[in-house]
Amino acid sequence: MKTYHAKPEQVKREWYVVDAQGKTLGRLASQLAHILTGKHKRIYTPGVDTGDFVIVINADKFVVTGNKMDEKFYTRHSQYPGGFRKTILREQLRVHPEIVIQKAVWGMLPHNRLGRQQLKKLKIYTKATHPHEAQQPKVLEVKA
Repeated sequence: MKTYHAKPEQVKREWYVVDAQGKTLGRLASQLAHILTGKHKRIYTPGVDTGDFVIVINADKFVVTGNKMDEKFYTRHSQYPGGFRKTILREQLRVHPEIVIQKAVWGMLPHNRLGRQQLKKLKIYTKATHPHEAQQPKVLEVKA
């Protein structure tokens, strides 16, 4: 029996919408990464992008456990001397809440061209509405 290898033109992409309100950040991110990579499909192939599109609404209403609001931080560097910046989760949620979910999902995807291609299929919105109604997304219930 031969091993099946999916071709990019054989992949049928679905659109899913996920409500992040009241969901735990890490559990939400791991399930989003699972859908983006396509591991829920029978035709999953590690080197081929077999994943689906995911729309996240209410991105600023997720929850975190413990003291992560004040202890978890995000770093960046401007590439100039002394350009290291550190932002705590509470401040990041106030300024750019969609980046928090995007970085959590990116940490669970492969860090190469394939992972960057899969991350582009993640659409994040802080409101309960989104501009992708024409794609007729299915509601995806993530496990709590």
